[in-house]
Amino acid sequence: MINLETLKTYSRAVAFGAVAVTAIAFAGPVKAAPVQLFPFFQPLPPMAAPQPYQPYQATPYQAAPSEDQDAVEMPARFRRQTVSYATREAPGTIIIDTPNTYLYYVLGNGQAVRYGIGVGRDGFTWSGTQSVTKKAEWPDWTPPPEMIARQPYLPRHMAGGPGNPLGARAMYLGGTIYRIHGTNAPDTIGKHVSSGCIRLTNEDVSDLYARVNVGTKVIVLPMTERRADLGAATR
Repeated sequence: MINLETLKTYSRAVAFGAVAVTAIAFAGPVKAAPVQLFPFFQPLPPMAAPQPYQPYQATPYQAAPSEDQDAVEMPARFRRQTVSYATREAPGTIIIDTPNTYLYYVLGNGQAVRYGIGVGRDGFTWSGTQSVTKKAEWPDWTPPPEMIARQPYLPRHMAGGPGNPLGARAMYLGGTIYRIHGTNAPDTIGKHVSSGCIRLTNEDVSDLYARVNVGTKVIVLPMTERRADLGAATR
């Protein structure tokens, strides 16, 4: 015997299911949102395609800057030039004309390359014959104890670079504390300002450095009364 209440409940359930199916049919397909099972994990970024192997290539060496001469108008007589210069010294010799603030690089046949230089101030000039015992590009600067004693505010060591007082190149003279070197103060060329070192513009010291070898003879003339220019420019 069929229970009427059970039959009514069953009929209502069937009817509700039909309505639900009809509604879904009219609504079209439903796309369920993906369930994020582990929201605290961040998705990995897409991997870039592997790049072909490139062998290491060193950065080309940069020559010493020449902006020092561009920034300071150099008097004509202190600009690098080939001049007539009578000497018995062999080609390749360096002669420092202290009183006239010139450096001569002897070419031979009565000619030399002349550079304007800065030399030692009063009480710090010297003379004699030395040789180049070491060459350095963008040298570090370690002031000697004698200089530290006079100027205790100086750094004990300074790495090489454009701000270094030794400039772009240095040529060390014998076992002395003196050097022929560049400068970051080109306006001091032609003046008596150093503690005994010979300074050139960075451009000029780079040119001289390329000509000079370790062992080059260097003659430093004594400080005497200033004379007329010894070298007559030929070009």
